[in-house]
Amino acid sequence: MQSMENANAEKHYKLLVVAIVIGIFGVFIRFAGDENSTYFSVIANIALLIGTVIALKAVFDIMK
Repeated sequence: MQSMENANAEKHYKLLVVAIVIGIFGVFIRFAGDENSTYFSVIANIALLIGTVIALKAVFDIMK
């Protein structure tokens, strides 16, 4: 039963919410920024990468 309790731990879902918010921020910056601006593109790519890594960490922690 310990595995079920670990999978249902609140910390995993809080981490997923943070990852989703970071990902949505990255998507917003990608489309809100100027098309010719490299800075917005770099910031969006970094935010999406960080959000993806956090989300994968949370999912693998749930599956553990």
